[in-house]
Amino acid sequence: MTAKVDGFLDPTTNSISYVVSDPETTRAAIIDPVLDFDPEAGRTTTGSADKLVAAVESGGLHLEWILETHVHADHLSAAQYLRERLGGRTAIGTGVVEVQKTFGALFNVEREVAADGSQFDRLLADGEAVSIGSIAGRVLSTPGHTPACSCYVFGDAAFVGDTLFMPDSGTARADFPGASAGKLYDSLQRILALPPETRLFMCHDYGAGGQREIAWESTVAEQRRSNIHCRDGISRESFMATRQARDAELPVPRLMVPAVQVNIRGGRLPPPERNGTAYLKVPINVL
Repeated sequence: MTAKVDGFLDPTTNSISYVVSDPETTRAAIIDPVLDFDPEAGRTTTGSADKLVAAVESGGLHLEWILETHVHADHLSAAQYLRERLGGRTAIGTGVVEVQKTFGALFNVEREVAADGSQFDRLLADGEAVSIGSIAGRVLSTPGHTPACSCYVFGDAAFVGDTLFMPDSGTARADFPGASAGKLYDSLQRILALPPETRLFMCHDYGAGGQREIAWESTVAEQRRSNIHCRDGISRESFMATRQARDAELPVPRLMVPAVQVNIRGGRLPPPERNGTAYLKVPINVL
């Protein structure tokens, strides 16, 4: 069976969320949903997530999964909001435990955020089966950008998160805590070993620095032919050198501090304090 894929761009974070459905059974999954956040006002809104709600409801779909490809550093997750609105189970790769340990210590919230993945309904291991209606799928563990990165393969469609970008934009950075350019290269080879016609769906696109329209779908064949960082013929050593040099020039993502605190909680805000208000922490002189 071929999955129906609808992508939804959040232009503020250049993130793409997906509603993936089985036309035969009307079962569906949402992948990488965005909770809108205004960092100046410290305010969340649900405009981006409500577009996903509308797509599910207007299509008569039944939501089975809310899948995260990793713990995002560039947007807050709307997983819990969608779970409350639409049902479904939240899931992420088993590597989330390592991310929770690292960032729980960074933000000094180890007692609030158990590093066991219990904030999600299910942790998914490499090779584990996950289906949408009659469409069989599986989890492909792809660490490197973060330890929790996973690619979800449903039929001829694969959702690669931040691991891979459009061919003219290369690949994800590999300089976060627990990241590894070498592991990223190895993970890319797993994705590029999928059948050439496999449709690949990105989590982000920046229009090649404004040189073209935003796009988020390519194929394994296109990536192997022309990806600027990992096309056929580029060695592991060459990739690592290019990736590490590029990462040394990149700033901390604009929403990393609030995003990671929410996302290690499975898309939940920190608990309210005595005055009824929730607060996000900013570590000083650390990042």
